[in-house]
Amino acid sequence: MGDFHMPSLGADMEVGRVTEWLVKVGDEVKRGDIVAVVETEKSTIEVEIFESGVIEAIVVPVGEEVPVGAVLARVRSGAPGSSEARVAAPGATETTPPTPREAPATTASVRSPMVRHIAAEAGLDLNAITGTGEGGVVTRHDVEQAVAARQRSTGRVRSSPRARAVAAELGLDLNTFQGTGPRGAVTEGDVRKLNVPRDRVAASSNEGAVTAVVPEAPVKTGVTSDAKAKQAALRRAIGALMARSKREIPHYYLSTTIDMRKASEWLEHVNAGRSITDRIVMPVLLLKATARAVATVPEMNGFMVDGQFEPSAAVQIGVAISLRGGGVIAPAIHDTAGLGLDELMVALRDLVTRARVGRLRSSEMSDPTITVTNLGDLGVDQVFGVIYPPQVALVGFGKVAERPWAEGGLLGARSTVTATLSADHRVSDGHRGGLFLSTIDHLLQAPEDL
Repeated sequence: MGDFHMPSLGADMEVGRVTEWLVKVGDEVKRGDIVAVVETEKSTIEVEIFESGVIEAIVVPVGEEVPVGAVLARVRSGAPGSSEARVAAPGATETTPPTPREAPATTASVRSPMVRHIAAEAGLDLNAITGTGEGGVVTRHDVEQAVAARQRSTGRVRSSPRARAVAAELGLDLNTFQGTGPRGAVTEGDVRKLNVPRDRVAASSNEGAVTAVVPEAPVKTGVTSDAKAKQAALRRAIGALMARSKREIPHYYLSTTIDMRKASEWLEHVNAGRSITDRIVMPVLLLKATARAVATVPEMNGFMVDGQFEPSAAVQIGVAISLRGGGVIAPAIHDTAGLGLDELMVALRDLVTRARVGRLRSSEMSDPTITVTNLGDLGVDQVFGVIYPPQVALVGFGKVAERPWAEGGLLGARSTVTATLSADHRVSDGHRGGLFLSTIDHLLQAPEDL
């Protein structure tokens, strides 16, 4: 039997509150299944399980706050459906007696407890949904699409109060929207995104966030006492982590100015024949170049654990994203270096959207290996960030803008960006840091190869 523990969803996390269980005693689970939703001071996270078997007992009930490392549930080991998974070891006791499992009401191929949970909550028959996953598996996206389709057909669209208010103010029909919120709900962000004029496409990185479109000016709203309390808690958590970082990590800082003419021209050419939803934004090139530069200087990618540097074979870039209620969070894009630019654009847009509606996954919060922050859309020329422990480096980018540029004895104007590096002197030095920034520069001179 194994234990499913409250995971550490960031170096600053000490406790978490279980807000929802997506499985019950007796359910079969596979490694990677999302089985619970946990609320931290920063966000609400969908937590994955890393052991296959059968849920033996739910130890922590919904609403209870427990420290990192606490046992949340017990899992009987063994392949789901095997005799080992079905029969407890002799003498084993159950803190929560298993409930008889009803025969499945569907023969549809469904792997995720989250998918079954959403379908059951919405009253959907999984047999009626065509799976788009590998081997015809019904995915979460399939179920949420079915929920949205049913809502449109009945004229009852699931939406947040703010989304309804903004849609009414702008004279928009909620039936025309594809919801990105929980259970396919239309959010305020969905409404504002669709209301953007088609020629206004840009990268937006408020405190590091990156989006594909620039939203209209926000509608003035009141802030509830609960929202203020959450924001204050978030600020305390961020402040404590940054204080620890500056206290424990011997930072050194470097910066360089990169010629972005070729990158800008290439991006303009690539986007010319694309729809607004398929265009690639400049931050994607910056992320990809940073991820690939790690191969040259691996000291920038990994963790400092018990005074020793542990390099990471995978490059999981943490993207600093501003939250609508205030504060910043930096979940990871997995295998950043291995993604194509179009794939990276999709992954980035998806990550920002889910971060702002509280649908991040535990793996995205626990394994960033290096962080990138971008403050260019705020008019910032350069940003020297603070390293997120236990990481050992953070890369910052300012705005891409035309600046004086001398080359071959001639003075002209070029699109440039200032890239900065905050690095841990216990792991690398100025020479290696300079090589890292130089490699990013070199990669951006051939954007077509990224």
